Amino acid sequence: MDARAPTQPSVNSSYVPVAFDNSSSSEDEDSGDQTPSAASLAIRYTPDDRYCLVYIIFFLMGIGSLLPWNFFITAKSYWLYKMGNGTVEQRSDLSDYFESYLTFASTVPSVLCLILNYVLVNRLSSNVRILSSLIVILLVFVGTTVLVKVDLSDYRVEFFTGTLVSVAIVSGASNIFCGSVFGISGHFPMRISQALISGQAMGGTLSAIASIADIALAEDVTDSALAYFLTADIFILLCIVAYLLLPKLAFSRYHMMAATFTITAERSAEELAAPPKTPPLRPILKKIWVLGLSVFCVFCVTIMVFPAVVSGIQSVNRNSGSPWTNTYFVPLVGFLLFNVADFCGRQSTAWLRVPGPTSRLLPMLVVCRSSLVPLIIFCNYQPRDHLHTVLFTHDVYPVVFNCLLGFSNGYLGTLPMIYGPKVVPRELAEATGVVMSFFLTLGLAAGSTLSLAIVHSI
Repeated sequence: MDARAPTQPSVNSSYVPVAFDNSSSSEDEDSGDQTPSAASLAIRYTPDDRYCLVYIIFFLMGIGSLLPWNFFITAKSYWLYKMGNGTVEQRSDLSDYFESYLTFASTVPSVLCLILNYVLVNRLSSNVRILSSLIVILLVFVGTTVLVKVDLSDYRVEFFTGTLVSVAIVSGASNIFCGSVFGISGHFPMRISQALISGQAMGGTLSAIASIADIALAEDVTDSALAYFLTADIFILLCIVAYLLLPKLAFSRYHMMAATFTITAERSAEELAAPPKTPPLRPILKKIWVLGLSVFCVFCVTIMVFPAVVSGIQSVNRNSGSPWTNTYFVPLVGFLLFNVADFCGRQSTAWLRVPGPTSRLLPMLVVCRSSLVPLIIFCNYQPRDHLHTVLFTHDVYPVVFNCLLGFSNGYLGTLPMIYGPKVVPRELAEATGVVMSFFLTLGLAAGSTLSLAIVHSI
């Protein structure tokens, strides 16, 4: 197939909220053979995604969309050090419940930002929303990096409050970024949406690997945290560069121009006025409410126990003095295993998409995975101040339960997200991506509230 770029000028200013005909989501989309009708766009051939550059860019965008939050939650030893008056071992109310408050602070503002994103989807270009959110994230992370080497032992409460505010800002910006990028991925074949979601899981995996490497290589907690957050700063810059490169690639230009020509033709046919309006919500919800509730339930169940409960599960042989049980158990089992399993679940949707978008089996599987919550609670979570019973007294149990939690989160969470923009009319694809992200974030908000209750009850 001819891989030459189309002769029309590239689209660099903004992405118009429209996608291709969504009636087909099979392998013909993934191969790039789907083309707009001759009436809407006079392009005879679809250019190839040379060297999979567009796939890689969306994969990087996926990493960048969740990497900031993952870097915050996996820096457990650093937060314990800062909240524990300069020692990792000293307990305090701030350190014991920090992750629960961190999760709550990150999800509630995100809901508000996604509502704002939906209102602005036709009023503000995707370029502005994406680049501005990335810049905000970068500035907050630079500030967090600077504070690593500052002695704040006399200002622990102020540091605690400032960190939660930073997390709220980063999460809000990340959700605007994620919703916008997921929305424009609806203009591309389904494998591009899958690349975005797989990248989100890789963001968690990379942050977990970076955390373990820092623990192993750095003797001082602050040196480890400094290298850790500098890594995040560099990667956010990489995301900005990668996004700026996207409109320069022939494959992305083709699909973005197809969206531009199609929506222009439809607006002319419907005699729409020049000022863009907020997309209609009712027809979107009518098509995707089951998929939306599935996403809500998946992430609500996940965030109920991850990271607040999972990161508190200790090895039953912690007092043995082994580095595995004392130092690396929580980073490996609590974070790395979950994120690797989550990545595997998301990546597997590139080859297997069962159940389908209208199957009743999908919501049934989503509901059934809630049984993992009590199983994880009755592992060796410490300290246990109220619920003292530990039913699963072997280290293999949290390994198995966490892998199941991660894989099911990745697989069952990805399917509805990639189905959503494909089951609505093409002009609602980007808005649908934002709505699906809203269901996801609402699930995180509900789960974080329940997580607070679970941690305090244990």
